[in-house]
Amino acid sequence: MSQRLIELLLEALWETLAMVGVSTVLATLIGVPLGILLLVTQPGHILSRPTFNRIAGAVVNATRSTPFIILMVAIIPLTRMLVGTSIGTAAATVPLVIAAAPFVARLVESSLREVDSGLVEAAQAMGASPLQIIVKVLVPEALPGIAAGLTITVVSLIGYSAMAGAVGGGGLGDLGIRYGYQRFQGEVMLAVVAVLIVLVQLVQSLGDYAARRLNKRERSQANR
Repeated sequence: MSQRLIELLLEALWETLAMVGVSTVLATLIGVPLGILLLVTQPGHILSRPTFNRIAGAVVNATRSTPFIILMVAIIPLTRMLVGTSIGTAAATVPLVIAAAPFVARLVESSLREVDSGLVEAAQAMGASPLQIIVKVLVPEALPGIAAGLTITVVSLIGYSAMAGAVGGGGLGDLGIRYGYQRFQGEVMLAVVAVLIVLVQLVQSLGDYAARRLNKRERSQANR
């Protein structure tokens, strides 16, 4: 592989890391509160709002059911309005966030659902407000599951960012398509695949480590 292609590979890797990093942060900021609301607004929960819950759930499900490549094309007008262009790394971040935020929300909701309902009832009996229950009971108890869910989200975003290359999104996917596929340079395609595999393995390992550290039960067993 030539020096030029190595430089292109490093540039594409940086673009992918930028896309995934920004998308993860924004999707987390949107998805975590949304996931909490999806749980606590269910009928009979601490902030029961059935109508809001049904509408929010329908929007989340509709977004999640849309294939990413179709979503990218469908929201091109929104992307242009937000970032001024429909191609490039910045433009690819918009559909990445929109695709990932509902995914994060459902994973957070699922993690919170695993929290023992007795803890919530005990907090209510002691006079805790809904906000206190969320901040001091639900979220701390669900942190290991939330960390695992965010790890899955980052891995998915890496795959989505590669797909974004098919429509000029930049990053490793774009490099693989332009050089590996269109110019029949097999070594470039292999290099892109290898970098993506290493990147996913690294993210998964770090995520698993974070989830173990956050799991109180595992930490207490490790200290014995």
